[in-house]
Amino acid sequence: MTHEQPCVVVLGGSGFVGGHLRAAFRSSGARVVSVSRTRPDGVAGNGPAAERFVAFDLLATSPAELAAMLAGTGADVVVNAAGGYWKMTDQQMWRANTELVSTLVAAVRELPHRPLLIQLGSVHEYGPGSRDTGFTEERTPAPVNAYGRSKLEAAHRVLEAAGASELNGVVLRIANIIGPGLPAGSLLGDIAAHLERFAQDGEAADRELVLGPLNAERDFIDVRDVADAVLAVTRAPRADITGRVINIGSGEAVSAARVAKRLIELSALPVRLVERARTGPSRGDVDCQMLDISRARQLLGWMPRRDLDASLTGLLTAA
Repeated sequence: MTHEQPCVVVLGGSGFVGGHLRAAFRSSGARVVSVSRTRPDGVAGNGPAAERFVAFDLLATSPAELAAMLAGTGADVVVNAAGGYWKMTDQQMWRANTELVSTLVAAVRELPHRPLLIQLGSVHEYGPGSRDTGFTEERTPAPVNAYGRSKLEAAHRVLEAAGASELNGVVLRIANIIGPGLPAGSLLGDIAAHLERFAQDGEAADRELVLGPLNAERDFIDVRDVADAVLAVTRAPRADITGRVINIGSGEAVSAARVAKRLIELSALPVRLVERARTGPSRGDVDCQMLDISRARQLLGWMPRRDLDASLTGLLTAA
């Protein structure tokens, strides 16, 4: 890093993950530049001395325009927290996750200095797994949905450029992110939104929350632990991380039913969870995703610090 106070550019700074990244980097003493189409909450004008906002449409820019913007910030680190997650068509997902990263890689390659590019990927790049073992970074990815495919192709583009020594880049494959500020659209975000409405209307008693089958088992990670992991990446020797994939998760798989029930319990609302029966054929194996986080411990000295209850309580408190 070239400054006493490094400059960190957070792409998608107004989003759920981006907001937590901005807060973590500000607390670390970094100068933060938040880039998004909409101004993040709490950033007035050009923001405080430790943070400023750049209005920029990442989906409607050329590599040259993006490179010029990044060069103007003097970025030491660029974190890509932008992209599409839920309720998008396959084409929209590809554009938001893959084409955006193609533009970003082309832009970073042209910069006169070499910022560290941190691409936030997803456990869904790996595809289905089992209870027997967690996914290691050496596992051959086999995504089964548009989101996983779009994120995997984005990861390939960062890793290929890093492998060709065209940029310093690392991909974090992150488990299912939960915690304060999780928006509606995901399973737990939707449940939290329903619970908030039940609490506000004063008619939660005997209400039913009807959800689809909840037999999937997932690795959940607190968004604040994700921010800690990204900070750890910026402090690691570049030679140790450039061109690498690093898993960021809890290292455990928990059933969606257990998590949903626990979220309702922590709300202390008299709401009953009703799980719809599966319709159509069912696979014999368990739909399970779990990350092996040994590499993160080894290279970053990072481990998650928040348990599931802390994450769910944070989600409810911020809802």
